[in-house]
Amino acid sequence: MRWPFRLSARLLPLCLLGATLVAVPWQPARAEAFTVSQRAEIIAIIRDALKQDPSILRDAVVALQADDTARSQTESRAAIAASRDALVTPADPVAGNPAGDVTIVEFFDTRCPYCRKLEPVMAQFLTQDHKVRLVYKDLPILGPASVLGTRALIAAQKQGGYEKLREAVMKLPPDTTLPMIQAAAEKLGLDWTRLARDMDDPAVQARIDANLQLAHTLAIQGTPALVVGSDIIPGAVDLSELTKIVADARHAGG
Repeated sequence: MRWPFRLSARLLPLCLLGATLVAVPWQPARAEAFTVSQRAEIIAIIRDALKQDPSILRDAVVALQADDTARSQTESRAAIAASRDALVTPADPVAGNPAGDVTIVEFFDTRCPYCRKLEPVMAQFLTQDHKVRLVYKDLPILGPASVLGTRALIAAQKQGGYEKLREAVMKLPPDTTLPMIQAAAEKLGLDWTRLARDMDDPAVQARIDANLQLAHTLAIQGTPALVVGSDIIPGAVDLSELTKIVADARHAGG
């Protein structure tokens, strides 16, 4: 086969691979690009190159993964930018500094073991950095106990007890029951009769639905998930990671 320009021995197999992929029979519009004998020659060159240097395929996979990551990050940042008004609303419970220069939006589930693992990390971080606003987004995705816990927290917010009941519920057994929540609420001095009634308020379900829709829009697939600046950080992080994430966001302008 005669080529109109010279390629390095390492680059040629990758170019041939790409050319072959666009000329195979399942894309008939391009199938005439190579004859049967030319395609056979291309395949032979690729096979020989991969035998001689298997790292060619590894490098190609790495490049594809990097491209996918970059594209995913771009899409994620666009979704965050389009959802700014929904990410932080007047109804959302807030911890830390309400006037902080950096905002962390935490999507969490009361049953999630990794959310519970993040709790002491976040608490320690907020004692060290007094310029961060932490916004909670209840995301009950792990079954009825999650929904029960979320309803109780949102109802407790009407009594100014969201954060303290949240701290208590996150320490209860994951399969939280209504009697467990009642005992915790009464111990904290909350009006249980009112709280139980407020748990059935349609506004509570509306808030849950809004959080679920927002998580879907942002392609959040599990908890915990942190939105900091223009990025989504999936999973629990340690103190050093969280410190760096916030420092980077602060440097970028919050």
